[in-house]
Amino acid sequence: MNPNIRSASLKTLRSITQCLASMGIESSAVSRILNMYPQLLTSDPYVDIYPIFDFLLNVVEIPFPEVRKSIIRCPRLLVSSPETQLKPTFEFLTELGFAGSNKFTSQTTLLLVSSVELTLRPKIEYLMGLGLEYSDVRNMVLRSPGLLTFSIENNYRPKVEYFLEDMNGDLEELKRFPQYFSFSLERKIKPRHQLLVEYGLSTSLSDMLKVSDGEFNIRLIEGRLRMVDEREGISIL
Repeated sequence: MNPNIRSASLKTLRSITQCLASMGIESSAVSRILNMYPQLLTSDPYVDIYPIFDFLLNVVEIPFPEVRKSIIRCPRLLVSSPETQLKPTFEFLTELGFAGSNKFTSQTTLLLVSSVELTLRPKIEYLMGLGLEYSDVRNMVLRSPGLLTFSIENNYRPKVEYFLEDMNGDLEELKRFPQYFSFSLERKIKPRHQLLVEYGLSTSLSDMLKVSDGEFNIRLIEGRLRMVDEREGISIL
């Protein structure tokens, strides 16, 4: 049994579950969250949890119904200090452009638990180190916020190397399609690129990756047929 449960009074347990339920979080989700972060079992809702809800509602300005989604998507928010963790990251990301039409949603609040110095800034600097301008990186991140959740060593670096060296890619295309980094290198990027090379075809990153496997195969066949028709047309002339 978790030692936190042993030390928690029945009153405390009820207050925690009632606190989370007050934001519309279902009992099944509450159980999962408490299992992930058992330290919540001995926390004071009014000192430790309600200030986080207040921050999300009144500073980040997440609509009330969306707070529940934010917490379920990223329970770590509940163990993050508004002052030392959430606020500095919120200010950094707001300056980056997460405001106005790009303001935070329940899908992007998970970025708030990231360290500015250890996680966010290094990723921005890595992308700029490729030769991209700050404004380019900013636009890429706003179009594809998931970029800020990817590992430099496990995601960025191998995908950039493959794109530049094996695909002879142009950084302009990465700027147009930053979602490239969200696709699996081994399961999708490499196999599809290698098929295009085998068939003697070329296409944009977007057209290569966004379609289903079935649609991609259809496009390969159509592209190959067009090439045959063009060759036959040339030979007839």
